[in-house]
Amino acid sequence: MKDWLPNIRFSSGDNFFLIAGPCAIEEEKTAMQIAEEVIRLTEKFQIPYIFKGSYRKANRSRLDSFTGIGDEKALKILAKIRQEFDVPVTTDIHTAEEAAMAAEYVDVLQIPAFLCRQTNLLVAAAKTQKVISVKKGQFMSAESMQFAVQKIKDSGNEKVGLIERGTTFGYQDLVVDYRGIPQMQSIGVPVVLDCTHSLQQPNQSIGVTGGKPALIETIAKAGIAVGVDGIFLETHPDPSIAKSDGANMLPLNQLEKLLEKLVAIRQVI
Repeated sequence: MKDWLPNIRFSSGDNFFLIAGPCAIEEEKTAMQIAEEVIRLTEKFQIPYIFKGSYRKANRSRLDSFTGIGDEKALKILAKIRQEFDVPVTTDIHTAEEAAMAAEYVDVLQIPAFLCRQTNLLVAAAKTQKVISVKKGQFMSAESMQFAVQKIKDSGNEKVGLIERGTTFGYQDLVVDYRGIPQMQSIGVPVVLDCTHSLQQPNQSIGVTGGKPALIETIAKAGIAVGVDGIFLETHPDPSIAKSDGANMLPLNQLEKLLEKLVAIRQVI
């Protein structure tokens, strides 16, 4: 994926690439703080980096859950990070109509896991000619993701990657089947491991998704050992007050030690 982004740094090296940022754009100050710190760390470890932030959260358990600060306002914050820090940025889209709108502000369009089979969404995203990253549905096999990839390629866009984010296990848990990483790589696309959403605990009785952030390091280290192309994670200065998915986000002050370990494993393999 890093080969398709002219504004990504350290693309000539053999390191994994990182997609990281807050779950949702809550305000400009927090987003800029996260971007500045992650860029500092990725420069230190020479990791190609893509800033991530959702401009809107469409998949919520409850009607009163946080969905965003306004589409245009959030997208402009993403564009400002892209311009001021000279890094590529990504956000997720939810309908075909959103593809062209979001493409004006970001470099990579992300297709949410629950929507990975939505043909009109995949086609609309492909037609923007942006890089497209598709999250594997929690209900999908690794092999079946070839059809999502093919829809995008058949629509005239070869710039597509896949994101592993766990498979539904029962009602309130997810598991990562690491066999899926090489299986999806065999489709001929880069594969990213989402280390935070893989640890979600959805469908809680209170209507707020839980998580196991203490296991982020375990998930990430295993992914690097298997040979994943990139790591995806969500991070926040204080996950306890994050407005979306705080239960499974990595505290920003823990990111440096994690990246140090992941780079060391990458060098070994």
